[in-house]
Amino acid sequence: MILDKAVAKKTAELLLQINAIKLDPENPFTWASGWKSPIYCDNRIMLSYPKVRDYVAKAIAEQVEKLYGKPDVIAGVATGAIGVGMLVAEAMELPFVYVRPEPKSHGRQNQIEGYLESGKNVVVIEDLISTGKSSLNAVRALKEQNVSVQGMVAIFTYGFEVASANFDKENIALNTLSDYDHLIELASETKYIKESQLQTLLQWKTDPSQWK
Repeated sequence: MILDKAVAKKTAELLLQINAIKLDPENPFTWASGWKSPIYCDNRIMLSYPKVRDYVAKAIAEQVEKLYGKPDVIAGVATGAIGVGMLVAEAMELPFVYVRPEPKSHGRQNQIEGYLESGKNVVVIEDLISTGKSSLNAVRALKEQNVSVQGMVAIFTYGFEVASANFDKENIALNTLSDYDHLIELASETKYIKESQLQTLLQWKTDPSQWK
């Protein structure tokens, strides 16, 4: 869900400017899943741009407060959202933890790094949502620690139906600063993409696993 269209467009504009998002329908990227894609998104790049990271962190913090008030803890999903999650926690003056994909195989075998008491209200921060599986894996790990996961706020989502279904199944609310639809709208308006590329980019989202 997008709360603010202006924020959605500004976020997309900034991510395009710093090449955190790349659009190249003629030379598709290959994701780790094997899917071919005309878009590649690496939001961690924004950490190298102070003005961009400040904007994103403050925008997420504002959305968290608008949606949930002030939670007890901010949790980032490793590894992509550790940086931005920490920035959000700093902006809100809240404790921060991060969640690994799985427990460590050594030491204390933690999956959640940081101090987290049971019974606390937690909002999860994510950098990018594709299918939502890894994000929801973090949510389940948090719930196993007997905390209340109020919801998740992410920088960007592709807006796949499978992701919506996965979040609905887990009964977790997802809000994002921006999404694929706002990105493509902006890219078209600003002539970042050609008219001939627009249909390809729109078509990809309808069935990304079978594209190309």
